[in-house]
Amino acid sequence: MTINEFDKVVLAENIAELGLETGDVGTVVMTHHNGKGFEVEFITLDGETVAVETLLRHQVRPIRKGEIAHVREIHSIIGYIIFSPSEFFKRSINISHWL
Repeated sequence: MTINEFDKVVLAENIAELGLETGDVGTVVMTHHNGKGFEVEFITLDGETVAVETLLRHQVRPIRKGEIAHVREIHSIIGYIIFSPSEFFKRSINISHWL
């Protein structure tokens, strides 16, 4: 299934350094290379940004019909880093084999 900008997505793996867990819901704010990568914003239910993270396609999935969100507390809001498209390719994740 295609993932587009402004779609809600579900995190498919933990990102411990950001306090994100599998199942967290985020919003795609930018797509890279025809859907091979995404900038995804994760926010609390009261609107505070937790993270904006560059993720590969296998790290997120579209929401499915009939799913319901589950609430958990974040002990501290970490803040966020926004990466420009050029920085996406300089990250520590080697994505060259995905392109």
